[in-house]
Amino acid sequence: MCTTYLGWKIIEELKENKIEIDGFPRLIRLNPFVRFKTRGNGAVSFRIAIDEKDTEKIDLVKKIVLKNIKELSELDCENTNPGVVFYIGDITEEMINYSMKAIHSILTIEDAEKLSNKINAEIYKIKKGRGIIGSLAAISCHLNDFTYEILTYRSSKNYGKKRKINKKSIYKMDEKTYPLTFENIDGKYIAIEPHTSCPILYGIRGENMDILKIAKDIVEVEEEIKGSIIYKTNQHTDIHIQKADKISNMEKYSCYSVSGYLKNDPHIIEGGHVFFTLKDESGEIEAAAYEPTKNFRKIIKKLIKGDQIKLFGGIGCGGTFNIEKIKILDLNKKIKYENPKCHCGKKMTSAGLNKGFKCKKCGFKDPNGKKIAIEEERDLEEKFYETPVMARRHLAKPLIRMKNLNDN
Repeated sequence: MCTTYLGWKIIEELKENKIEIDGFPRLIRLNPFVRFKTRGNGAVSFRIAIDEKDTEKIDLVKKIVLKNIKELSELDCENTNPGVVFYIGDITEEMINYSMKAIHSILTIEDAEKLSNKINAEIYKIKKGRGIIGSLAAISCHLNDFTYEILTYRSSKNYGKKRKINKKSIYKMDEKTYPLTFENIDGKYIAIEPHTSCPILYGIRGENMDILKIAKDIVEVEEEIKGSIIYKTNQHTDIHIQKADKISNMEKYSCYSVSGYLKNDPHIIEGGHVFFTLKDESGEIEAAAYEPTKNFRKIIKKLIKGDQIKLFGGIGCGGTFNIEKIKILDLNKKIKYENPKCHCGKKMTSAGLNKGFKCKKCGFKDPNGKKIAIEEERDLEEKFYETPVMARRHLAKPLIRMKNLNDN
């Protein structure tokens, strides 16, 4: 099913029963390289200000949550294994550490159960219950940096049908609200519109709730909007990125920023993927810009052996570093060698192995002549480059946010 839609449905039913949530519901994205995950590896949490002694209301909350998840989850799917966590109390340092592990590495159901027992959290596992891992992380995650996303939902009769959104209004919305909203469009590609049969009509991401409400009012649709919700989220914060002091410290299924130099010139393989080897004093790793990153690959192809760079991204099951963005630190000199010119102005040709050069125009020979080294201008700058919106991960911080927050 759709995790955010389930969250909205639950919150709406709670409101119908005069139970209000405290603050914004939260959408927490976890490690993008976990094998068993939803498409965006997201979990939803929300807080209710409730008296511990009000057992009747607590029981009603639990009943509504569990009923909706059991009724709406697509349990026939082998990979659907929902989990629910109820927790009363303050967020501890151990819980925060757990959430960061869920974003940076791999946790097991047993890890979640162990911490839940320790903090007296109540867990519910449906089928295998793998969802408790993310549920506990969504409760525990501390947001130093955060964004918001407003999501609108379709009527069930329209699931699987083409979404009826006025595209001109999306471009207008982007023009009026960017950069406080971002990742709305990518050329002709409409990024706010899902390309699956999920319940979401569209979602707009931004820096605050006020700008999202303005953006929603600009977007025009020609189908029923069943409802909408604003989530506070760790999307587009780079919270998944750990700083690696050296290549040898990096592990599979984790995300890093790491500096080094190109061991070789980039090369292209079948399918249009671009690869090169990044090296430092500790070791080396294969890095890739895959075909879905489109024109970003052109940037990568312009790199040469010896260029000093800093990569942001993650390591998949094959051990290759998947590039999300790159900062060029120092460009190596690119030298090409040309035949010398004759005194008559004509470019000379080789006179044979170790015989120097000769001029075909005037017949002049220079047995000691050598090729001339010429430094080529590099069509790159020492700055950040990022993948296009259509290929960007939920957690990757776009350059416009880095600029606004003065990140370097």
